[in-house]
Amino acid sequence: MDRRNRLLTVDEVAEYLQVKSSTIYQWTHMEFIPHVKVGKFVRFRLDRIDTWLEKRSTKGRRTIKCDVRLK
Repeated sequence: MDRRNRLLTVDEVAEYLQVKSSTIYQWTHMEFIPHVKVGKFVRFRLDRIDTWLEKRSTKGRRTIKCDVRLK
């Protein structure tokens, strides 16, 4: 099986995203993170998790210099 199509468990996704398992369960319940139900189990496709992460990435803010000297 291709690594990208592999189904991950809650604990594996939590480790991958460096968050707690309870956070993954919350996100799943809120339908915030893409997942599939296999019977009573929740699983995640790695390729969909990576796509989900890409959509949430930002370029960051530009640094703006301000002159804050007191007169």
